[in-house]
Amino acid sequence: MSDEHRETGTGWPEPAEPARPTGPAGEPDPRPDAPDPDELSPLAPAEPAEREADVPPAGEPEGDGPDAAAAAKRLPVSRRLTSAGAMIAVLLALLGFTLVVQLKTTSTDPTLAATREEDLVRISSDLDSRERRLRQDIEGLEDSQRQLRSGEQGRQAALEEATRRADELGILAGTLPAVGPGLSVRFEGSDQAISSARILDAVQELRGAGAEAMQIAGSDGTAVRIIASTYFVEADGGGLVVDGRRLRGPFTITVIGDPATMRTALNIPGGVVASVRDAGGNVTPEEHEAVEVSQLHAPIKLDHARPVS
Repeated sequence: MSDEHRETGTGWPEPAEPARPTGPAGEPDPRPDAPDPDELSPLAPAEPAEREADVPPAGEPEGDGPDAAAAAKRLPVSRRLTSAGAMIAVLLALLGFTLVVQLKTTSTDPTLAATREEDLVRISSDLDSRERRLRQDIEGLEDSQRQLRSGEQGRQAALEEATRRADELGILAGTLPAVGPGLSVRFEGSDQAISSARILDAVQELRGAGAEAMQIAGSDGTAVRIIASTYFVEADGGGLVVDGRRLRGPFTITVIGDPATMRTALNIPGGVVASVRDAGGNVTPEEHEAVEVSQLHAPIKLDHARPVS
């Protein structure tokens, strides 16, 4: 090297690249942890594909400013919604819907909600009538209890109470005549309009309104006492068969009870009067201060049973 080269600092030889270590006689390096000669050095520049992966997607802020830091924090949060999280959200929604439906179902009575207005009026009227009768029965029983506990007067009261109960049972059984305020209900029309089913409905309505004694009579005056076991069927050729006796229309039911309450029960919307009129017939109830139910029901002859004291 010349003095000119030393003074100017030029002309220095280029440093030689480090030689790749090899084994004896030029063989590959026998060390087990030796790198693959075909692999790139970790100091080699990255390939273009790797560089492109480091480029942020379009629309995201670049640089090291606060926007870039905020975007870096938001990016993982948006990817946290996994399939398990979605399933939990769906189950919670179904649970809430089920609770709402259950509350709505239990807060309303489906039977009353589907009932017609006229049926609700009839149910309310029947309940009021039964409540009044039960209160009267309670008062009567309390009076009887007080009288029965009062010595000699109690014995006399017990005899009177037994006689009264026997009379009531005789009227209910149809073995005794009865008289009192009530109605006479006349049914007129074709056999279809005043069929056995409609007459039975009328009897049931009157019983629900507090009827205490009833009888039914045909056009020829033949009458039958109506009690708990009375049945009504269609007769061949028209008319009805009531407890084995044939009656021809028009029919008249004589009933003892509260006239106003029984009239209301017959005239409720959709009740007996409305159904008979819709079929082309007519129902005429008349109030009386005193009606007589005189037809008797023959008592059943007992062969084996007898009362005990």
